[in-house]
Amino acid sequence: MTSLSGSVAVVTGASRGIGRGCAVELGRAGATVYVTGRTVEPRNHMPGTVGTTASEVTEAGGHGIAIACDHRDDAAVAALFERVRADQGRLDVLVNNAFKIPPELTSRRPFHENPISNWDDMIGVGTRSAYVASWHAVPLMASSAGATLINISSSGAQEYAWHVAYGVGKAALDRMTADFAHELRSRSITVASLWPGLVRTERNEGAAKAGGPALDWSGAESLYFTGRAAAALAADPQRLERTGRAWTSRALAEAYGFRDVDGSLPNGPLSHRPE
Repeated sequence: MTSLSGSVAVVTGASRGIGRGCAVELGRAGATVYVTGRTVEPRNHMPGTVGTTASEVTEAGGHGIAIACDHRDDAAVAALFERVRADQGRLDVLVNNAFKIPPELTSRRPFHENPISNWDDMIGVGTRSAYVASWHAVPLMASSAGATLINISSSGAQEYAWHVAYGVGKAALDRMTADFAHELRSRSITVASLWPGLVRTERNEGAAKAGGPALDWSGAESLYFTGRAAAALAADPQRLERTGRAWTSRALAEAYGFRDVDGSLPNGPLSHRPE
């Protein structure tokens, strides 16, 4: 079983979805996990808060710490990492998952028929927030014996996926992974992008019930599958050999021998999106 006992992790955007899955699986491996996100009170249309995820982390065997943080607010992000420094003195794992999904993401309309604000939503939060969090995290990681920085990306970095701004943001995130790795290899900090496949998140399941895009859900992943990939990578003594690249959660499952919560091996990234 993957062991991260004694490790300290931060997972951004972990109130629900893939971030929640990453936080819980890092906790299951024994880590202390700082769970960040904007949601502190339950919403009628969407379950999950930083508090409930932190509780799940603790129930799984780790130590969950909920931190309300809007990753558009640089001062709040700085305060988050100062809290980690004061509490722990170091950081072993950072998972950059914070992302803002505008309602137009799956509208199937071309970019020029959607608000310009879609760019700021997905690039400003999804890409910029990863840069800012990493900027604060790396000095804390320098005192760790081989830390791991993970960016939650997508196969949208290489093929059309939903929206122009989405693909641009994911491609930039993967470029960031490669360049971070170039600069941080000498510090033994592993940097990798993870590509989930089709994930049964709270949002996706709600959209499917509401008549959203028609997708084949057979072979889809639970929200914990990519979390297992993150935990396995962070615990791998040879993880630095994987630095600077994007890895599918499915590929890491095959390499490390883990499976999804139901014992299945999901299909991996989507090969196409709806027309």
